[in-house]
Amino acid sequence: MRYSKTNDYIFNLDDIREEYAEATKERFKHHIGNIREGKDFGTQTLNPLGKQPDDWWQIQPIAPSAKERLGYPTQKPEALLERIIKASSNEGDWVLDPFCGCGTTVAVAEKLKRKWIGIDITTLAITLIKSRLEKKFPERNLKIKIDGLPKDLAGARKLAEKNRFEFEYWALGFVNAIPAQNKTKENMRGADKGIDGIINFYMELNNGEEKVGTAIAQVKSGGVKRNDIATLKGDLEREKAAAGIFITLDQPTKSMVAEAIAAGHFEAKFGPVPKEYPKIQILTIEDLLAHKLPDLPAGWTNSIHRIAEAEKEDHRQPLWSAEE
Repeated sequence: MRYSKTNDYIFNLDDIREEYAEATKERFKHHIGNIREGKDFGTQTLNPLGKQPDDWWQIQPIAPSAKERLGYPTQKPEALLERIIKASSNEGDWVLDPFCGCGTTVAVAEKLKRKWIGIDITTLAITLIKSRLEKKFPERNLKIKIDGLPKDLAGARKLAEKNRFEFEYWALGFVNAIPAQNKTKENMRGADKGIDGIINFYMELNNGEEKVGTAIAQVKSGGVKRNDIATLKGDLEREKAAAGIFITLDQPTKSMVAEAIAAGHFEAKFGPVPKEYPKIQILTIEDLLAHKLPDLPAGWTNSIHRIAEAEKEDHRQPLWSAEE
């Protein structure tokens, strides 16, 4: 279904035509007349670009193992949005998605060389979309403008005061961490107490064999003290994590820094000589705004999402429908 307020609308039928059924193509190999009510309307032929789509579309759902899948609960197939955008806009036109979620609409709009605006109320979604676009289109050197998220320390403090939950998501996005599961605004500690986010990275790559390590991320928007680092050390031992990343809005105390240094190092091996990395690292929001990242092994894996890549349709899969 589509709607236009005026008769001035775009409908690019030829851009979305579908292949004819084999039976139809076979039938039209022979001469088919077109006589109605005694009038000859000429020979019927097939459109070389294909048939007009039906009012229901056969578009495959995203397979669990598909490169396109990001793990976002309401993610739609790129093929669906590609058909809609091709049919209803031209290159250079504007596309608006006011509930853009994981950014499938804006990613397809960018692919099809449309201008776009995406809106979402969660910082997690905005962070995911920005990273998705930058990694999907590296050659375009995108300059993505984001409104509504902190750009300085004062803005970060306002977000923390207004909504600690969104502040945490925003901070985790800087270090590409997966937010902890089962956390809610009402239960900020969640099921995994002491874990706000997880970062996965390679600890060893040797003759095709991979060893993946984990870093626990904790975010603090209020007062911090030495005991916070001691608690993080205990969380690392309990979870058997290689490292801990402590993100704080306030500056750490000298005793906190000393406690972090005393935690020692972990090793990662990508050649004959292992390299050491700090086991506990303290990063302030000021550091993150200045683009400082955790000191983790090079090649640390993308954690907050996967890079979405378009998949060819697999017709063995069940069909996706709007009711799902």
